[in-house]
Amino acid sequence: MSYTALYRKYRPDTFEDVKGQDHIVTTLKNQIRADRIGHAYLFCGTRGTGKTTVAKIFARAVNCEQPADGNPCGECSVCRSIASGSSMNVVEIDAASNNGVDNIRQIREEVSYSPAEGRYRVYIIDEVHMLSIGAFNALLKTLEEPPPYVIFILATTEAHKIPVTILSRCQRYDFRRIFIDTIAARLKDLLQQEQVEAEDAAVRYIAKAADGSMRDALSLLDQCIAFYLGEALTYDHVLDVLGAADTEVFSRLLRAVLAQDAAGCIRILEEMILQGRDLGQFVTDFIWYLRNLLLVKSSDDMEDVLDMSAENLALLKEEADMTEPDVIMRYIRVFSELSGQLRYASRKRVLIEIALIKLCRPAMESAQDALADRVASLEKQMERGVVAAAELSSQQAEDIKRRTDSDETRAPVRAAPVMPKAIPEDIRQTVKNWPSIIQELPGLVRSYLRTAHLSLGGENKLMLVFDDDMAYTYVTEGTRVQEITDCISRRIGKAVELQIEENVNTAPFEENYIDLEKIIHMEIDIEDE
Repeated sequence: MSYTALYRKYRPDTFEDVKGQDHIVTTLKNQIRADRIGHAYLFCGTRGTGKTTVAKIFARAVNCEQPADGNPCGECSVCRSIASGSSMNVVEIDAASNNGVDNIRQIREEVSYSPAEGRYRVYIIDEVHMLSIGAFNALLKTLEEPPPYVIFILATTEAHKIPVTILSRCQRYDFRRIFIDTIAARLKDLLQQEQVEAEDAAVRYIAKAADGSMRDALSLLDQCIAFYLGEALTYDHVLDVLGAADTEVFSRLLRAVLAQDAAGCIRILEEMILQGRDLGQFVTDFIWYLRNLLLVKSSDDMEDVLDMSAENLALLKEEADMTEPDVIMRYIRVFSELSGQLRYASRKRVLIEIALIKLCRPAMESAQDALADRVASLEKQMERGVVAAAELSSQQAEDIKRRTDSDETRAPVRAAPVMPKAIPEDIRQTVKNWPSIIQELPGLVRSYLRTAHLSLGGENKLMLVFDDDMAYTYVTEGTRVQEITDCISRRIGKAVELQIEENVNTAPFEENYIDLEKIIHMEIDIEDE
């Protein structure tokens, strides 16, 4: 006897065997038990979710001589003839190849004859969205006034292509993508029946790769078993057969991207190509890896959501501390755009290499979400002493300027500044030593503080005034103010309170604030007269 594919061998015979579509199965069984059967049904959903299978079970159940709790008995002559495909009461039509008006006219002629056995004639039209406009119009008349013994079951993966006049005459049921756990449990059950040993990690990867389709999962499992016939199915075996990469590869790739090591990224890609990995699957899996990274970065309680081992989860948490959410989202955007381009690309490798270089060189991108990555990259370079603030490129300066607020949000003009009666000694020492104080601070903080104006705030506080909104926002974020205060305290041996403001008026700094640097440089002390 010839071999039967797993998805055909284990096709469900009853509603109870259908996995992941309980909302549809329950409704159809209730209709059969209550004898409230409709004349037209529309089954929508992605491939491999059970549309045709449920349609066949429903066709047997409505014609079964001895239905049990809404299920076909499978033993009567009607059930056996329908299951074998010899029954004249159940007609399956592939609309992809029978999409003309003449095909539908033939159906209209046939429905005038009552069924020879059973109660209903059932027409299952698969991929019904492929029918021509003329064919839909021909079908519409039959759907409007069907004989009481005719049931139409229309199945499609693209319900939006079906005319509204057809949709309004059908009961619509949307088949959901099946959860990974549900698919994995079904695969384990079938592996026991097939007497094949398999690692849990291997089964779960197949379930995830199926993308919610039970039929795809069974086909992938069939492929893996055939390749390693007579051997236990391991996680590495599955990766080899499906052309996928291990999580460790994505960890190395991500760390190379974070280090802006474009050459290292290209070498990792070269390894995948030499190992025969599927490049489309490689991109899809890396997007999934970045998604997991973003979830870990967003919350500490993601263990139940993420499907991975404790070792991989610990590695992911370590990498989450190395980057920021907006940077991860940019990576996901770049690779998601790449995924769509690869479908019709003849040079997939080149496109992936370009995407990896984009991740490593954010300055190459003009997209708004690349700005944060550029700033972070610039900060790291400045901490290493590679770039000085005065060496900002015109593009970077333009990006920073673009972040400033509009003039409508500016505050009203300040009152004219009043000269202080005296400048406290700790403020005086801070101003005199300001260039050397800020030299001890890291990266972008040091650069922005060089642009700050020094003034005297309320209650004898040292006031830092910024003309640039970007500089003001950056310095006041998080614990940076405390870092500046601590640095001043270490240098002069005294605690100095800071007051930080943004010069939001159109007038120059000197017209709104006291310029302490100018006063102290001239060594002027203003005393009471």
